[in-house]
Amino acid sequence: MKCDFFVCLLALCLCGRLSAQQTFTSHLQKAQAGKGTVVLHQDATIDRLVNGGTATVPASDASEAQQPGNSVTDVSDQSSGSSRARMKANGYRIQVYSGGNSRMARQEATKVGGQVKALFPELQVYTHFKSPRWICRVGDFKTYEEANEVFRALRETQKFGEAIIVKSVILIPY
Repeated sequence: MKCDFFVCLLALCLCGRLSAQQTFTSHLQKAQAGKGTVVLHQDATIDRLVNGGTATVPASDASEAQQPGNSVTDVSDQSSGSSRARMKANGYRIQVYSGGNSRMARQEATKVGGQVKALFPELQVYTHFKSPRWICRVGDFKTYEEANEVFRALRETQKFGEAIIVKSVILIPY
């Protein structure tokens, strides 16, 4: 009889606990008497990050992450449109353009990236603004030697005179 009572009590506690679980954002938005209300307008990706779950990161954002290392993200492959998992790591890229912070510099960076993609379709092209200039970098190379081979091929085209090899956070498919 005592065991049945404790089993019932335990079941009630667990059921009450399960129904009381709520997400952090829903807890913030809960209406309470005598207090103000909070209204959140945010993307579903942010909601998943705050309340738990996974989120996808666009390749352009993931390419220049502040913290290099072994963090895993799910990014979109720009060339095929498919989604595949990649790992961030320290490596090398080839910088083919570095301009100012004007609209013309952005257009030039995009144009140079298109030229590289036309000549070397297997290379990933990353055009982004890194204050105070627009930059276009290509490739994800684990070693300097890999980058140097492609660098020489880029220089042989005589279209990318300002190309240089730079250390960068790269994306490695796994």
